[in-house]
Amino acid sequence: MSNVETEPPVLDCGDDAAGHGGVEVLGARDVPLGGPRAMKVRRTLPQRKRSLVGAWCFADHYGPDDPRTTGGMSVGSHPHTGLQTVSWLFAGEIEHRDSLGSHAMIRPGELNLMTGGHGICHSEVSTPETTALHGVQLWVALPDAHRHAERDFQHYAPPATDLGDATARVFLGTLAGATSPVKTFTPLLGAELVLEPGARVTLDVDPEYEHGVLVDTGEVAFAGSALHSTDLGYLGIGRATLELANTGDGRARVMLLGGPPFGEEIVMWWNFVARTHEEIVEYRKAWQAEAPQFGAIPEVPGAPARLPAPVLPNVRIKPRRNR
Repeated sequence: MSNVETEPPVLDCGDDAAGHGGVEVLGARDVPLGGPRAMKVRRTLPQRKRSLVGAWCFADHYGPDDPRTTGGMSVGSHPHTGLQTVSWLFAGEIEHRDSLGSHAMIRPGELNLMTGGHGICHSEVSTPETTALHGVQLWVALPDAHRHAERDFQHYAPPATDLGDATARVFLGTLAGATSPVKTFTPLLGAELVLEPGARVTLDVDPEYEHGVLVDTGEVAFAGSALHSTDLGYLGIGRATLELANTGDGRARVMLLGGPPFGEEIVMWWNFVARTHEEIVEYRKAWQAEAPQFGAIPEVPGAPARLPAPVLPNVRIKPRRNR
């Protein structure tokens, strides 16, 4: 999924703290994907208070959305560098095409992970049969040693892991005895958890990881702190267990994200992750020139148009880091 803002904000982010304190609760901001009737997303990462959770550097949450009203997702070919995209749906279906040659469907409970290191482009369009579109789009920053990695695409449908009054689908890393086979370039944890009313779970986790809980639906207590829909609760390193409780009347669904603090500075703008402002300028120039760095997607009748890059800001884009 693209960041299709025509004027992406340049965030002057402070230094993130990855210590042993309590839960930091982060709210989301609404971002329109196109015109006044277009689908909106709620963006939790990045923001001024926090840029990263482990190597997770971007989190959009969208829906439930009726494509018959908003047009759904119709994102034409657009580029990525220096990252992996993680697509996860709760409802609906999206058709994915990329310049590696991948043509895949994104369906609920199934992971699509695309690596756009040196450069890749892709498109995403919700299918005509979709009457409700609901999911998250996440990005993972690649470490310097691998940020020019070759294009790649992985698909994985994780089984449900029984946690008593809750279930988990572990799509990245290891949790509750379940391990994902999907390759990443830094240690990561990614899982969808569904908690029945009144459920309480205690999860063994790696104390060298920091963790974030993004609430999709319901109300939960995360390490004793209240979280509501679209909130992201953050906990720093040093925790060997995490406690989650459903405090609402219905089911609660959350995304659990984790990883060791990302020790490198990154520069993010539009759909690019880089290390310097100058790299961002060159990536934009290459995309506008239709350079082979990003490849191309075969034309499909009726497909949305290729996205042009927005105009660069009149300021230097500052790096972000998790200190």
